[in-house]
Amino acid sequence: HVQLVESGGDSVQPGGSLRLTCVASGYSVSEGYMAWFRQAPGKEREGVAGIGVDGETEYADFAKGRFSISKDDAKNTLYLQMHDPRPEDTAMYYCAADASIRSCLSGDGFAYWGQGTQVTVS
Repeated sequence: HVQLVESGGDSVQPGGSLRLTCVASGYSVSEGYMAWFRQAPGKEREGVAGIGVDGETEYADFAKGRFSISKDDAKNTLYLQMHDPRPEDTAMYYCAADASIRSCLSGDGFAYWGQGTQVTVS
């Protein structure tokens, strides 16, 4: 039974910072591609950042230079550091996993999803 549990979402002011955490169980973050997605009211879900088995990263344009994705295989945990949150970053953030060794943010193999954690920037 695979579970992805996000935490760390909060209300934060512009100029502040947040770190989102995703803890996996029944699944190893080292075996596939991990990513963060987000969805704001009235908008479609969009990819934020992804990280591959070997640590290679991918970012949406809006996230480049402002967010950092990382993982700790030993802790089976995925992170998203939001260095420069802005009001437009307000959304529900989801952790997702693709068991395929080869994937990307635009891939269709994300079989596992967390329940989400709310980020509000104001």
